Amino acid sequence: MIFSTTYTTILATTALALLTLSSSPNAVVEAHSWADCINWKFNKSGGNQDWTDKGGRCIGYARRFPTGKPFGSLDDADPSRHYQQAGNPNTALPCSDHKHGKDVGSDETRGNPPSAAYGGKYGQMTVTAVGDTLCVRWPAKNHAEKNEDNTKVQINLSKNIGKDPSQQDLLKNTIALLPYKNCNPGSNTDRRACGGCFKVPVRAQGIYLLQWRWMLNPGEWYTSCADIQIGGSGKASGSVSKIVNSIVAKGKKGKGKKGKGKKGKGKH
Repeated sequence: MIFSTTYTTILATTALALLTLSSSPNAVVEAHSWADCINWKFNKSGGNQDWTDKGGRCIGYARRFPTGKPFGSLDDADPSRHYQQAGNPNTALPCSDHKHGKDVGSDETRGNPPSAAYGGKYGQMTVTAVGDTLCVRWPAKNHAEKNEDNTKVQINLSKNIGKDPSQQDLLKNTIALLPYKNCNPGSNTDRRACGGCFKVPVRAQGIYLLQWRWMLNPGEWYTSCADIQIGGSGKASGSVSKIVNSIVAKGKKGKGKKGKGKKGKGKH
């Protein structure tokens, strides 16, 4: 009887300890990350960047990203937001379809048209222009601590023509490498806000697939996808035109009469 009572007490104490640990806001639980915002705007320019909800706002989201959720909370959702690619990471499915992957993630399939994956219960689609600055945000998920490597986040950008480009095509179009641990300080290491910014490169007007891709461990890749509209406004067209006109003008200046000198003797 004494043994039974003692055993029951031990079980109850253990259960209480586990419950306390899981409910603690500072409990360290390993999780994997994703991008929530593709077009983050800071409230203040210059100084230290504040990636928290108090420091700015999101005006362009990842595909089918639900709004109104606490930042960094979607690893507890059903389905979770983090998608881990399966098989050869160079040929794997670039975006979650909620069917494939080591972690299938949530549905990030392309809308038809692409804008159908935005609005309503989902965040809005990113509209930008050549030369604009895009800032992408993600939660640390306990991987921005001193004992963690400061790996790079790939930003890949490829034209979206009728279907998503392949992972191989995206890897040919890496436009930025962002330090993963560029995060705001905070005691909640799971939900520290992180992010990075880059310039939109010269591209023809159209809709592109932007892929956020991060390697936690060798061969262990996580991705988030977003459609972004480049151009479609005077600002974008003007930027492209200036660049093209500049290239053409330089080409005209470089033209001259052909000399009769021997080949291979000219300066390059």
